[in-house]
Amino acid sequence: MKLDQIIAVRTNKKVYRDENVIIKLFDENYAASDVLNEALNHARAEETGLRVPKLVEVLKIDGKWAIVLEYIEGKTLQQLMNENPAKKEEYLKLFVDLQMEIHTMRSPLMTKLRDKMRRKISESKLDATTRYDLHTRLEAMPRHAKLCHGDFNPSNVIVTEAGECFVIDWAHATQGNASADVARTYLMFCLSGEEKLAEQYLNLFCKKADTAKQYVQKWLPIVAASQSVKGNPAEQELLLRWASVVDYE
Repeated sequence: MKLDQIIAVRTNKKVYRDENVIIKLFDENYAASDVLNEALNHARAEETGLRVPKLVEVLKIDGKWAIVLEYIEGKTLQQLMNENPAKKEEYLKLFVDLQMEIHTMRSPLMTKLRDKMRRKISESKLDATTRYDLHTRLEAMPRHAKLCHGDFNPSNVIVTEAGECFVIDWAHATQGNASADVARTYLMFCLSGEEKLAEQYLNLFCKKADTAKQYVQKWLPIVAASQSVKGNPAEQELLLRWASVVDYE
């Protein structure tokens, strides 16, 4: 297996291409449980029948964990948006349709979103009163069992030349309330400085899914608290401010 063609560099990992596969190679200090959980999530997503690159194997290379996946030839939806700004609205509709398709799927063994959110709120740096408010809000939200990607953004969608779309990076996948997944995507657009696109996305999703915008917004403080645990200094102030809002407006 050759590691001489790097196609992406991420925090704690590098992604290589070797002919028809990609190798996601993690740093030595990356927890084995996190690697194995990501591979398991990917396998479970693949088993739903969604268009997901095939999981090839999980192994160690020079003492580092690696996940090997089928290579999909194409461009990310983010690349297409950047290259064709006039078609951004068309691509956004495709993006929303894909997310709605994911939410129709079920994966009963996937981690429950509610359990993950509860744990993340407890781990956050928010004060006890705010954590209590967020736990209370979380417990009051409707309980669903829809497949949620957890990191659904245009960079995680590969579009082939034939127009087929494949969804990648299932490390944060859960089962739960789809509106929490939507709130996270909205938040990621905002954190990347795409506030206008975030609003367009949210309005389009809510219209297509016949979901009240206010309902998605109720998830924003919960999702922001969860995201704040990642500890990205550039995001902390905004996330903690969002998480402290009891009623988002």
